[in-house]
Amino acid sequence: MNKKLLEILVCPQSKEALAYDEAKQELISVGAKLAYPIKEGIPVMLVDEARVMDEVELEKYRP
Repeated sequence: MNKKLLEILVCPQSKEALAYDEAKQELISVGAKLAYPIKEGIPVMLVDEARVMDEVELEKYRP
């Protein structure tokens, strides 16, 4: 994931910064509890395409 791109992308629902999960190829929005997929190197920033995350999954992304 390009670091510059990650710096400018925000969650379309919560408008917050995103965390990058390299292993799962997802961008994580802790506030919206969503994981946006990265397909063929391109982030799919559509709420309808995002995966809902549970509290246990989100713990590793919280400060």
